[in-house]
Amino acid sequence: MEQPKEYLQKSVVQQREMLAGLLYEPLSQLADACSQVWGDRHKMEAILNEGFPSVPYCKFLYALDVHAVQVTSNISREGLIEEPFGRDRSDRPYMKEALLATGFFDKSSEQHYQQWPYIETGVQATDFLLCEAYISLRALRPSLTAIQFVRDPQGVPIGFIGADFALRDLPQMSRLYEEPRHQRKVEGDPAIRCLVSYQTRSESLVDRHIDTVISVVEELMLDHGVFHVALHFSSSQAIIWVMDDPCRYRLLTKEALIDPDSCMAYPKRAYPGEALVPGQKIRDVLKKLSTLRFRDERLYLRSGTLNIFNGIVGLTFSCDGSYYIPWDEFLERDQMFWGTEHAAT
Repeated sequence: MEQPKEYLQKSVVQQREMLAGLLYEPLSQLADACSQVWGDRHKMEAILNEGFPSVPYCKFLYALDVHAVQVTSNISREGLIEEPFGRDRSDRPYMKEALLATGFFDKSSEQHYQQWPYIETGVQATDFLLCEAYISLRALRPSLTAIQFVRDPQGVPIGFIGADFALRDLPQMSRLYEEPRHQRKVEGDPAIRCLVSYQTRSESLVDRHIDTVISVVEELMLDHGVFHVALHFSSSQAIIWVMDDPCRYRLLTKEALIDPDSCMAYPKRAYPGEALVPGQKIRDVLKKLSTLRFRDERLYLRSGTLNIFNGIVGLTFSCDGSYYIPWDEFLERDQMFWGTEHAAT
């Protein structure tokens, strides 16, 4: 019997459902235990430290009050990290979602917050949020946080248990999604369509979220088997080739490029030893591409490519042809080099 086709968004949803099923029970138990000693930092830290191994793949575990201020140290594999104690996390994307939920859920009036995930048919993971993936502030890598509500005996929220995960550490389905076979239209460079005597760079969605895009693409190349990427800045899309299916490319839309959750649709793969581009240099190449994109309003980068196996960077500018150059030479060249008489085509 033919297996149903998996598309990117469906694959991400299934991945999140699997993770929710793994994390809900251990975090729920920790929240119940902490509620008995809430307000006693050292007792809460002892409970979280003892229960840390029960939360699979966890990087950091901590407790927060109802205002999203951290009230314990970070619990990690290496032990307690005191520095984050007292940190206000209310501006982080995962806590914005959790704080919003507290305003829509009240057990006493039996109002249910509709975003509680389902861990199996008809069973919701109440008081549990697996928040959208985001880019971590320190590592600049796609990360995920699970939030478990903590309540007093009357059902009133008194705080949260937070569990941080590096996306690259989480288990993933080994099956690669299939690219849908239907016509797609992607808008071109708006600057070219303008009826003016000269074109200037028009800001694209990728331009506005360039730091997130760099982190998503880097993650895909380092840990998910993407060996070639063509990043089209002006039209806010990318075309990628993966080692699991090298004869077919996949299109990443603007929505996928700015959503770190997209990484979960690709099976984890070790960075290939035969790649000419060192893994730690991928971010440098991508950041230099973004520098060329914003360097000048008239002579700007429209698209850039990187292939880790042949080590070549491709560049296409608005009005100066294309270049193909080894990655190390590309990093060595001053940005003002581009746009001179050295165009390749």
